[in-house]
Formats: sequence, C-alpha cells, structure tokens
Amino acid sequence: MANLTKPEFYFPPGESIARRVHEERVVGALYGQRALLIGALEPLTYTATMLSTRSSNLPFLRLARTAKLQEAVLLGTREEADCAIASVRRLHERVEGSLPLAAGRHPPGTHYAAHDPELMLWTLAVIADSARVMFELFVHLLSEDERELLWRDYMLFGELFGLPRQDMPDSYREFNAWMGARLRSADLHATPHALEVAPLMAFEHPVPLIARPALHLNNLMIKGTLPERVRDMFAIPWSGAQEASYQAIARAYRGVRRAIPRPMRQGRNAAFFDVIIRTERKRGGTETPTLIRSS
Repeated sequence: MANLTKPEFYFPPGESIARRVHEERVVGALYGQRALLIGALEPLTYTATMLSTRSSNLPFLRLARTAKLQEAVLLGTREEADCAIASVRRLHERVEGSLPLAAGRHPPGTHYAAHDPELMLWTLAVIADSARVMFELFVHLLSEDERELLWRDYMLFGELFGLPRQDMPDSYREFNAWMGARLRSADLHATPHALEVAPLMAFEHPVPLIARPALHLNNLMIKGTLPERVRDMFAIPWSGAQEASYQAIARAYRGVRRAIPRPMRQGRNAAFFDVIIRTERKRGGTETPTLIRSS
C-alpha cells in the first residue's frame, strides 16, 4: 500500500510566513546578494568565513551551494532540511581559530568560531532583513502581525543551525531595533578584502551571455535596497536616475506579478543556482585576492 502520510515541514506550506516569502523566485534570486554585502561589514564574521573556506577560487560555487541549502531548509521537507542542516554543521566545525590579522576593531589573536551566538545572530539577521525587504519591494508590505510571525520563523531557522533562542531578540520589534542599531554602529567596517570581494560576489555572477541583461537589472534592484550607509562604505554610486528606474521597475513588477503563472513566480531557484555552478566550473573559477595580502 502506498504511503499516504504527508511529508512534514519545518516551515509548512500555507502556514509559514518565511515559506511564503522565500518561495517567491524574485526574493530567492536577490536577497542573498544583499545579505552578503551587509554581512561582509561585520569584520570578524567576514574574516573568519574567508579564513575557513576551502574554495576561495570558486566563490560563486560556494555561494550557489549555500543558497540551495537554505532553500532546502525553508522550502523542503523536514527530511531534506535535516540533511542540509547536517551538511552546514559539518562545514561549521572547521570555522574556529584566531585572527592572524586585524579585522576592524578586532586585533590579531581574536578568537572566532562559527557557533559563537553573536556571530550566528548577525548571519541570521542579514538573511531575515534582506528577504523581508525584497518581499516587500516586489510583492507587498507585511502587516505588523505578519512581520512578527516571520521573525518567529527565523528564530526557528536560527535554532535549527544551533543558535540558542535566548540569544535572539524576542520579537520582531526588538529585532528591528537591534538591526537598526547595528547598521548605525561604528563597529561596521569594510576590510580591504571585503571591499574587493563582496561586491564581486554580489554583482558579478558567472552567467551565460544571454543572461547578462537580467543580471544588470538584478544588480540595480539589489543596490536600490541597500541602506545608504552600506552603499557609501562600498563606494557604490547611486544617482537620482537609478533611484527612479529602481522604483519604476518595482512598481511594474508588483503590477504584473499576479498575471505571471504561479510556477514561474513561485518555487525554488535551484536551476538558476546550478547554472552559476556550471558556469563557474566551466571558466575554471574566479580569481580573488588572498586574505592575508589584502587585509
């Protein structure tokens, strides 16, 4: 007899706000780049990640695999999510050590570890903030209650990766205040390595020539959602004409969104991420500066 038991989900269809947000293809395609740029401004987290990666010459492969793992957790079954979480936790086991060089306010010798709650919270925060911003830009504003439920989902997401609940803001209002304070903080700092590599990884995705126009459009929308301070720190130019184009494109997408067939506007972006992986491998990787030389 066939097994008629429905698969279980950490983020159930029809119930989870996080699932509703992340199943929008436009959100899944863009929020990660915004999160990457903002996340790179926490110098200890950024430097620790760069020191621990074994694929520095294949940065887009790593980025695309991370995106697929996050989709597996947020949009997959509980079984699929557990496999993805176990994979990430194995990777995090080697993210521990001491800084060989200064990173912002952190002097050489500062200890870092992937399981540090403060660093984990920052990583979760840039994901949560960026996905919400993209959803509200391209779909609709969330109510206060929906934002609260969305943050509750992200708290579960953090817990699944080992972030204790007591180390997270207890409500969306508290999270929003915490995030705003962090974005204004003097502790935000772009290391020389981050200044070179983060914009490269955010804006120069290896895609076939036919997809280059779409890439330029995506980049405009990512830049438009960045806080002004973040654009300034990365010296990303932003003109009045760009702002007008950004707003017009967002309005146009919201206007036609419901006319787009559901399978085209909702679902996973795994096929897109696989294109990035194949293109990255085909061209033999991407040359990036070494951390020690550049920082």
